[in-house]
Amino acid sequence: MAAAKGPPTGPPAPALPPHKRSTNYGYYDPMDAGGSMLTQVQDTYPSGLGEPMNVIISAYSDSRVLQNTLANGGLINYFQSFGFSTECLGQSDDSVQTANLGDGSGYLNQTAVIRWDYGDANLGTCQETVEGGNHFRYWVQNGPSADSGAIFMATSYEMPIAEQHNIIVNGYNLGRDWLVGNATSQSTILPTANMTNTSTYSGQTSFNSFTYATTATYVSGLLQNTSDGINHYQSVPVNGQNAIDGLVAVLTVKMVQQAGSSSGAEWTYHPKGLSWTLLAMACTILVSLL
Repeated sequence: MAAAKGPPTGPPAPALPPHKRSTNYGYYDPMDAGGSMLTQVQDTYPSGLGEPMNVIISAYSDSRVLQNTLANGGLINYFQSFGFSTECLGQSDDSVQTANLGDGSGYLNQTAVIRWDYGDANLGTCQETVEGGNHFRYWVQNGPSADSGAIFMATSYEMPIAEQHNIIVNGYNLGRDWLVGNATSQSTILPTANMTNTSTYSGQTSFNSFTYATTATYVSGLLQNTSDGINHYQSVPVNGQNAIDGLVAVLTVKMVQQAGSSSGAEWTYHPKGLSWTLLAMACTILVSLL
């Protein structure tokens, strides 16, 4: 299978684990096998709009980081190391999106939604649910025909629930870059308007006695610089520019320090159980008490 188009130049990538098929960049381009770098969003107008998967955690990352767990420094613990956590009270809203990563599994529901936690990994995502903020959905590329193990993330910055969680102006590009800035511990806000396919950032984050070193490399060729087919295509563009700039941030994550034993309980995604309206009301009350 052909690799992603327009990859950055640099030293050869480290070897993937033996069970992974060869890929030069730590992921397969979904479009090479009938997939898409846009999600499918329910009930859009016009129909068929999607949101960009604008961040990828490369399969060249530490294998422990790619495990969908909180324990042993896994993926959820990594997210928490840079300020994101799982859904408020373990619940999910009704806005499920699907994605086809070109791995032979077709369109699948998001694995989970991860939200900015406002400094509280346990309850802070309740505040994000009410007030809005940075968030993302993610999928794992592990199907029978393209099992890279990479994590594909549709990242954006949303408005408060009172405004139906619509996306802020330039919210896809900003959501991506603010996530990258946090994941690489940047001291200043990343210059979204100046991003190119040569932009790179690196830094370390820690949580639960695990420390991660993240390198972010921006690549072109996976997404287009466009508003065509993009959800909220009328309200997201800024100053006559397109809704998305066509860049994807590829993260390579290494665990550089680990706890002496398993830290935290196993995490499992819980499908929606509570009414989303009731959950939102509960979150509003909870946030007012924080």
